[in-house]
Amino acid sequence: MKNKLETRIEGDRIVLRPVREDELDAYFGLLQDDESNRLTGTQQAFTKDSIAAWIHKIGYAHEDRLDMMIAEKETDGLIGEVVLNEINLNNRSCNIRISISGQHSNKGYGTEAMKLMLRHGFESLRLHRIELGVYAFNPRAIHVYEKLGFKREGTLRDSICWDGRFHDMILMSILEEEYRQLP
Repeated sequence: MKNKLETRIEGDRIVLRPVREDELDAYFGLLQDDESNRLTGTQQAFTKDSIAAWIHKIGYAHEDRLDMMIAEKETDGLIGEVVLNEINLNNRSCNIRISISGQHSNKGYGTEAMKLMLRHGFESLRLHRIELGVYAFNPRAIHVYEKLGFKREGTLRDSICWDGRFHDMILMSILEEEYRQLP
């Protein structure tokens, strides 16, 4: 059995921490947010049983991913998640993804969570490259990622079909030297 994940990263207003098994209802609720699902391209339906199994799985340390819940520091209530996945220590690279519940968006939580996870990736894991994909219909996220130092690398044309229309995915990345030059 792998070790229980114990990473905890504190910010000014949020904490990144592992999900707890007693948070099934809260985590399941996050995954029911229609706007968050649209912005992340999540098209699958989740059951409580599948989420309970997922919570158990991500509660343990893995070499290739780090799943962190975003919790308000004051209340410890879940407001989203940020994940480093596809971690490749040989190439010192990974993918990052984030989701914030709609009622907590536009409050700077996502920016703070990304800064904390980038710091962890570059400084603790000693990564060289962190990449992401963002749908073209999410200009607010694109703006935040560019503000955080991500550069556009390309476009996956018509990458997702949402509500009967195709949309592009923009590929972005940040390298360790770009991260270190940020103010």
